Amino acid sequence: MSNLPLSGLVVLEFSQYLSGPSAGLRLADLGARVIKIERPNGGDAGRKLSIKNLWVGDDSLLFHTINRNKESFTADLKNEADLATVQKLIAKADILTHNFRPGIMEKIGLGYGQVQQINPRIIYGEISGYGKTGPWKHKPGQDLLLQSVTGLAYTTGNAGHAPVPFGLSIADTLCGAQLVQGILAALIRRQKTDKGALIEISLMESLLDFQFELLTTYYNSGLALKRSEVSNGNPLLGAPYGIYATKDGFVAIAMMDINVLANVIDCNALEVYSQEHTFINRDEIKSLLSNHLKQQTSAYWLSKLHEHDLWAMEVLDWNMMTSNLAYKTLQMEQEVNIGNNKKMVTTRCPIRINGKSIVTDKAAPLLGQHNEQVYTDFIKQ
Repeated sequence: MSNLPLSGLVVLEFSQYLSGPSAGLRLADLGARVIKIERPNGGDAGRKLSIKNLWVGDDSLLFHTINRNKESFTADLKNEADLATVQKLIAKADILTHNFRPGIMEKIGLGYGQVQQINPRIIYGEISGYGKTGPWKHKPGQDLLLQSVTGLAYTTGNAGHAPVPFGLSIADTLCGAQLVQGILAALIRRQKTDKGALIEISLMESLLDFQFELLTTYYNSGLALKRSEVSNGNPLLGAPYGIYATKDGFVAIAMMDINVLANVIDCNALEVYSQEHTFINRDEIKSLLSNHLKQQTSAYWLSKLHEHDLWAMEVLDWNMMTSNLAYKTLQMEQEVNIGNNKKMVTTRCPIRINGKSIVTDKAAPLLGQHNEQVYTDFIKQ
């Protein structure tokens, strides 16, 4: 897709693993030229972070999913000559991102104040685990750890059961997306004022923001989080909100009037409850509903619920989802060329611009693959 919104902008990515690189991925999708600045020996640590031992050449499949459409430039930032070269790149860049622990970039000589002297117009985005101050500032900013300390793991699973983390790196993904939001806002401001900006975000702040509904309720009521004992879906919502087993699978049932539900599915046991009971007697109602729904198949219940425009859907695994026409219509898959006439399939950017999807077949870079090109474009001028 030509004429992408960020075409012509140069991003220097000093990030590794997931949070920072996920921000770079979206900036690249939107047209920016994203250059990863990597250590000569090893590069981004995410190159060796394998999931299910899946590899593309010498790098992990995970690295390829989050670093496609980028370039790689190697530099030893402890070497004066290499650091001087990177400083020349910074002078011509628009955006710089990193997700090192607080103080690391300053120690190298590439903190915001130092970089601003080289390039006053640069947008400098940094991700930390817990913020730059406070007793946890040097703790490891790892996704599972952040889900745990922010209380997020206690929002999932049923009451009386162990805390349940999300089945994906939600902190990294949210934080990367929010860093992009801050960068885009700073770019608009720079267009108006010609001034750069420091954009700071932490994994912890992202997960606290993610829980704004729950935390606002807690701040104003002082009441602790209370999960359902049965089919917990959202600790703030009453019955029937949750996921229920059927005779052959599972269905998700969202908010609806309990009396209407009782009538539609012929559940006489629910008829004694009114809408005001749905939170007070949440577990009681959910237990009755759970026993009732096990008597018939998912398709049977969904046909009744959908006939009356009640909010319910089948719970699908990936095989079931990808074979569904609704999924196929979105065309979320794209092929990426990974060399030697081989391709890998991954998701595309979810954004459409003027009705067109954003796709690219450019793979993640080999370590140092673009050294010569970057030298030609930025250093030898």
